[in-house]
Amino acid sequence: MSGPALGRDELRSAFLPGRAGRELVGIEVECGLVDPATGLAARYFGPRGVLAVLEAVLDRWGGERQEDAGRLTGVTLPDGSQITLEHGGQIEYSSTPAPGVGKAVDDIRAALERLAELVGRFGLALLPGGNVPFDRLQDVSWVPMTRGAIMRDYFARLGAGGRRALHVMAQSLSTQVTLDHVSPADFTEKLRMQMAAAPVVSALLVNSPLQDGRSDGLLSHRSWAWLKMDPRRIGVLPPALRPDVSIDDVIDWALGVPLIYYRTADGRYRPGPDRPFADLMAEGFEDGSAPTLAHWAGHLSQIWTNTRVRSTLELRAADGPPYSCIPAVPALWAGLSYDSESRTAAWELLGGYSQHDHRSALATLPRLGLDTRLGNDPVRPLATELLRLARVGLAARIAEGLEPPHVLTYLDPLDEIVATGQTFAQQALRRWQGDLRGDPAGYVAAYRV
Repeated sequence: MSGPALGRDELRSAFLPGRAGRELVGIEVECGLVDPATGLAARYFGPRGVLAVLEAVLDRWGGERQEDAGRLTGVTLPDGSQITLEHGGQIEYSSTPAPGVGKAVDDIRAALERLAELVGRFGLALLPGGNVPFDRLQDVSWVPMTRGAIMRDYFARLGAGGRRALHVMAQSLSTQVTLDHVSPADFTEKLRMQMAAAPVVSALLVNSPLQDGRSDGLLSHRSWAWLKMDPRRIGVLPPALRPDVSIDDVIDWALGVPLIYYRTADGRYRPGPDRPFADLMAEGFEDGSAPTLAHWAGHLSQIWTNTRVRSTLELRAADGPPYSCIPAVPALWAGLSYDSESRTAAWELLGGYSQHDHRSALATLPRLGLDTRLGNDPVRPLATELLRLARVGLAARIAEGLEPPHVLTYLDPLDEIVATGQTFAQQALRRWQGDLRGDPAGYVAAYRV
């Protein structure tokens, strides 16, 4: 095997705090780029296609191209934020890290409204939420990314375990929050709490009740699809439910997961060998070369647990809410994660549930939403207490001058959900069957940016 082998210190380096030891807030919002009359997603090519939108972003806002095999798939904007594509043409805006929830929300709102104005010039609408609700899977126009084709082949080989991967790749949307860990002890406290809270937050935020333009009883088609997409790399991160979880525990777990694809020196994506990353480190690639730190970083990006762990902690378990309620997601997670008392109390509330309890909750929440049970306990009272703790955490940050007072109002829509029992999904279904009259145009008008 040619080249130096990766050592434990190199593996750990991918998890070292990357934002100067500061507790910042980043937000990523995935949106459908849809026709406002039909709700159907734009295709990649064509005068009203996703490619044309990205080219317009480059032309008007500047930035650097992101490409896959010569195809434009994203733009890094001059301020460091990014606009990138998901595999079915969904468009994602990733903010630059902000010093608090208030600034992060201001930034994301300004960026999404600017982007919505631009896509409107193409006769399109920007539609956030939990999924793209009107396209049938067989009609999806895949973005021509080589890594996407590799991923589709990989999941097809998994059989039943990967059979819903295409729904995830083509239809799912989310609002994700990226937070920081600043020390080994801080890493342990934050990761274990976030993993323990994930099924409760996911049940609270269900918001993808329509698929193929129909309702079939599910409140979260996104969560339903994730259940059958390689169980080795999604959902529960097993060591994270231990009270003493460490970076080395996460490394040891990740070494047992295969690499889906990797990038070669010429910038092309290749299928990964069908064996755990630890074996790849010992044996090398087929050409005899050794995996590098870049390959390890790429491998970590191919793991989609409820918290994705790298130099930051990425909260990705839940459906995206309606546009007006997007601030609730960073407010909830920052309030729970960035105040030590709230963080400890949330872990004490939820840290006693087993992996089996978590997996059972994740399996039932797509249909039950807030009526899910975690172990023997109903989720709704647990969600009520998490929201109270998040408010306590945000109030502490306000008192320290880290947040403006109005960030507490960002949690109001979630308080309404636990008070009424009506999730975003149930609210959307009520409107879909009521004033929207089952009309995609009315749905888009109601929920677009």
